Amino acid sequence: MQMQSFGAACTVTGSMHLLTLGGRKILVDCGMFQGGDELEARNREAFPFDPGDLDAVILTHAHLDHVGRLPLLVKLGYRGPVYCTAPTAALTETVLLDSARLQVDGYRRELRHARRRNREDEVLAPLYEEDDVHRTLALLRPRLEFGETERIAGVRVTPQRAGHILGSAYLVLETPEARLLMSGDLGNRESGLQLDFTPPPEVDAAVIETTYANRAHRHWEGTRAEFAEALRTSVRQNGKILIPTFAIERAQTILHTIKELMEAGEVPRIPVFLDSPMATRATHEYFEFGDELIPPVRDALQAGEDPFRPSTLHVVPTSAESQRLNRYDGPAIIMAGNGMMTGGRIQHHLKHHLWKPSTSLIIVSFQSPSSLGGRIVAGADTVRLMGEDVAVRAQVHTIGGFSAHADQDDLLAFLGTSGTPHVWLVHGEVDVMEAFLPVLEGRGLKGDIVPDRAPVDLLGAGFASGRPPGLVSPPPRNEAPVAGGE
Repeated sequence: MQMQSFGAACTVTGSMHLLTLGGRKILVDCGMFQGGDELEARNREAFPFDPGDLDAVILTHAHLDHVGRLPLLVKLGYRGPVYCTAPTAALTETVLLDSARLQVDGYRRELRHARRRNREDEVLAPLYEEDDVHRTLALLRPRLEFGETERIAGVRVTPQRAGHILGSAYLVLETPEARLLMSGDLGNRESGLQLDFTPPPEVDAAVIETTYANRAHRHWEGTRAEFAEALRTSVRQNGKILIPTFAIERAQTILHTIKELMEAGEVPRIPVFLDSPMATRATHEYFEFGDELIPPVRDALQAGEDPFRPSTLHVVPTSAESQRLNRYDGPAIIMAGNGMMTGGRIQHHLKHHLWKPSTSLIIVSFQSPSSLGGRIVAGADTVRLMGEDVAVRAQVHTIGGFSAHADQDDLLAFLGTSGTPHVWLVHGEVDVMEAFLPVLEGRGLKGDIVPDRAPVDLLGAGFASGRPPGLVSPPPRNEAPVAGGE
């Protein structure tokens, strides 16, 4: 069992893992790098393998950092099946079409600006366009069902509920030699929306995400109370309340929580603007696949109610209407993407409101240290927004417990039923993974950090220290990124 990770190795984004099992090549996820310029530049690197040589692709879930380069894979020659669950297929269509549209719109905008300077040749073309997405969607095989074994490229594959977002699965892959677990992204057992992950069986090797492997999330009730207090404090300032949100899971969790708080009289009934067409489309999928959600939400859906619609909700479909929000007087909650503030409509609102002391910025999602959101969390006095330097005078609240990712306790509970596998660490910052290694050792488990791009024998001895040769540990961060989804 050999694996090469060409994304989410020593970082939390761009998940893409090439498995060689019994001579067959299976790619698990094909995600886009998100964050700072250096990370996002990796999206344009050539695939270090021939896409046409792959026997199959399996998707664990539909977040952009797990599916975002799939159309590029198809554009460059992949013609095989792409296996996933039905909810993942539905959400992948929404995510990839939105990604293609944003890339094309961005390209056209930059090209117009470049023409004024006679520098058109410096503008990078989109990675892919809508036609590439439609060719990709034709390859989707939404045949995976939780607990049901599917034979894929000669390998027995059993998906199980990961509890991260709608349709998210971890994979148990069996060959005559051994049993392997690929975690994808695992959910927070105190999620305000998703059911818990299914405990895994015993396996020989486990490739596991480590986004928050060095900490524990705040309990749900504490998170809910902290969020309510942030909203009440913000309303008293009589300004805009900006909530950057990822369109899948985070937007729905925040909408449901606001609805509950308003109905309980814990926060004032002020206008709520959902300024994210993608989140609006994604929310429709929750009505079809509500059996994956916690009982209060599932029961509301079955009763014909809308658990994601506060009484004061306004959906903002167009860019023109989004821009008009900046002339709205009085307090209002504006939810817009994206969650790390690296693009999308949230940047427009930040440019107009971040410099005002009456504004509140409530951060409920993971912030890569190199992203715009990461710089704000770290205390930057000014940030660059849409070509301008903007002062950060808004009140910044970071609410960590909304995370859709497992924390250290969740990861240990997950591994607790898996026997004594060799544990391989991916989808985490290096310092977080290094902190998790002795924790695993204390549980009698051998842990190793997966190197970037280099092949590893998943059943082999690993590295003496758990760290691959040449791995450079980063300096300590002053502040950890806030918990989130991704």
